[in-house]
Amino acid sequence: MEIEHINDDTIRVIIENTDLEARGITFLDLLGNQKQIEKFFYSILEEVDIDEEFQESEAVTFQVMPNNNGLELFISKGTNFKEDVDSLDTLKEQIDDNINQNEESLDEIDEYTKGDNTTKEVMIALEGFEQMISLSKSLYLESGTSTLYSYKNRYYLHLTFFVEEMVEKTSDEEIAIALEFGNKTNTTPEVLNEYAEKIMETNALELTRYHFK
Repeated sequence: MEIEHINDDTIRVIIENTDLEARGITFLDLLGNQKQIEKFFYSILEEVDIDEEFQESEAVTFQVMPNNNGLELFISKGTNFKEDVDSLDTLKEQIDDNINQNEESLDEIDEYTKGDNTTKEVMIALEGFEQMISLSKSLYLESGTSTLYSYKNRYYLHLTFFVEEMVEKTSDEEIAIALEFGNKTNTTPEVLNEYAEKIMETNALELTRYHFK
């Protein structure tokens, strides 16, 4: 974790994914729980504000920006965090958009499967989230869904292909792209739904591309 005092009123903190993992948290966790966001931000503030200048201030603002290696956190004296939550509102809007996209994708799945259409599924094991980011930038599903799980320090991407709707590429070609970043595993969605943490449902590739440009 790197700390930079931009001026008397602003601290810039670079928090890498390894720093997040050491605290038992991921950026995706922060997207889904506003109370957890606030708690995490204040824990970082206590750690970096050695002289307690910011903690003693009546007004503190947090702004977060994700990047490929983690996130950048800007802590400023200014408006009270509970009153000025522009950055959190932006995150909340993204969460709401994600929920709407998930609902639309689930409706598409139901409609497709009710028609007795052919699907093909594969589970890809990834060593780290960096592989997921790289994969998302290489694999654009023509027709299908992607769900990401976290289990025992690994990530699992469940891909479902709507075979009869695919024209430009075959499912095997898209699986081949996925296998450049991970390995096929026999771990089933049923096992992961029972024991793993489901991070992103139905459109994990799209969401990863969106949040980790």
